Amino acid sequence: MSQALRRLAPGKLVIASHNQGKVREIRDLLGPYGMEPVSAAELDLPEPEETGTSFFANAELKARSAADLSGLVALADDSGLCVEALGGDPGVYTANWAETADGTRDWLMAMEKVEAKLQALGPDVSRAAHFVCTLALAWPDGHVNWFEGRVEGTLTWPPRGTLGFGYDPVFVPLGETRSFAELDPAEKKQLSHRTRAFEALVAGVLS
Repeated sequence: MSQALRRLAPGKLVIASHNQGKVREIRDLLGPYGMEPVSAAELDLPEPEETGTSFFANAELKARSAADLSGLVALADDSGLCVEALGGDPGVYTANWAETADGTRDWLMAMEKVEAKLQALGPDVSRAAHFVCTLALAWPDGHVNWFEGRVEGTLTWPPRGTLGFGYDPVFVPLGETRSFAELDPAEKKQLSHRTRAFEALVAGVLS
């Protein structure tokens, strides 16, 4: 996607997320560049409904909402697992596949859904998959920049490892024999789609 990159000045940056773990991770990544990340939760900003049909659309929706309401530059991400044989599903609905009737998320159930759909396609089905992380950086005047990171891999079954989250126990990145959930967090960080997306952001607007 062609875009006009805008330099990001040091100072306050809204992280359009109510996930404190994610906010801490982004604070660690961007703090060295003079950014002062503050979460949407800290500013009492509402979480907009993610109605987009692409990672770009959902990330932009969240970033624009936070920028409009706060008057500050805002950063949002949208990420998920895309399985080639399933036409890219679960994709932008990655978290939805884990939702239960009581509103909690059951990631083992989500992994079982993916596996059942693959098995229904026969023993020779491709198990190729990739994780995507799309970042949207929005200014109050409406300017938006996008950055994306991907990691290719294959799906394994049964799930392996206890160190990850989400679909990590069934995802084996290319060049590895271990699943994301079997990798030490520092090892996973080197390979992760989120790290690659932030590397693109830093190279584009901060370095």
